[in-house]
Amino acid sequence: MPLLARTVNTPLAIEVRRGAIADLGPILADRRISAGGDVAVVVGPGQGERVLELCRPGLGRADVYTVAGGTLDAALALGEQLRTRSYDAVVGIGGGRTIDTAKYAASRYGIPMVSVATSLANDGIASPTASLTHEAGSGSYGVHIPIAVVVDLDFVENGPDRQTQAGIGDALSNLNAIADWELAHRETGEPIDGLAVTLARAGAEALVNHPGKISDDGFLTTLAEALVLGGLASAVCGSSRPASGGCHEISHAIDHLFPGTASHGEQVGMGALFCTYLRGEVERFGQLASCLHRHGLAVTPGELGLTDEQFVAAVAHAPSTRPGRYTVLEHLNLSPEQIKRRLADFTGAVRDYLG
Repeated sequence: MPLLARTVNTPLAIEVRRGAIADLGPILADRRISAGGDVAVVVGPGQGERVLELCRPGLGRADVYTVAGGTLDAALALGEQLRTRSYDAVVGIGGGRTIDTAKYAASRYGIPMVSVATSLANDGIASPTASLTHEAGSGSYGVHIPIAVVVDLDFVENGPDRQTQAGIGDALSNLNAIADWELAHRETGEPIDGLAVTLARAGAEALVNHPGKISDDGFLTTLAEALVLGGLASAVCGSSRPASGGCHEISHAIDHLFPGTASHGEQVGMGALFCTYLRGEVERFGQLASCLHRHGLAVTPGELGLTDEQFVAAVAHAPSTRPGRYTVLEHLNLSPEQIKRRLADFTGAVRDYLG
């Protein structure tokens, strides 16, 4: 009798600890990614010098490329530079924009990519997508999943708290994305991938129930693992479904109507809380509200930087940002006046719960 199974692409190595960047050479050698350090190291303009000082001794044969990341032009230019030599891997070190630039360039020329995160602002550290801006706006591009993921907690701890808070919001929003996916499965028959759900939910559940603070190594490790699992969940099912629901539609609408309001993670975190309220999930609403509030994230439009009227406009516009994606917003199909009433009830529920 044949054994039915599927092959899932995952990183060869995942390292989350202090001092990881200084040990980058041995990590790549131990995992047989690059025994001699023949890699292209891609760094951003911010912490590039400090990063290179730490990892250079173990990567003596590496070429270094500094990028002002986050744009399609920068990624294409980096790709052209990578063609000048044969590399074992491309090592992107930095925040989301630098990593996404390196992911796109490496994928374009079929070179393995190592993601080395110095912040935990989103799940891009291990996802099969790269978010890049261009003349017409921004786009999300399919790329190869990183061959290794390294997170240095020394850099994460010393970075802005707001980046870590954004990562918390992004990871927690997976709980809402999964609930929206399950709703679509029940209402429209949309196929659901149980493995992707398991990966995304496991990381988010561990995070929402963790008692630590953003200064604790244990909490930061749990956050890093939640973000990695969210990225892997998207890779497993071939779409952003396990990590993007009505919460992300609301965030996209805010970006379109009121650009510069807050970070992506802050917006999807608050969006997830609102969508959870709309679904009537009382226990989950309490968990999310408590966790977001405990870590200093917005739980109301005002804390996010929006008036109630602006938030109502964003929620009304949200379904148009992802045509074909069914979430609680499409399910309820609320008018602006209905959204306004629900928002008033939501704000009261937040106030009652948090005191």
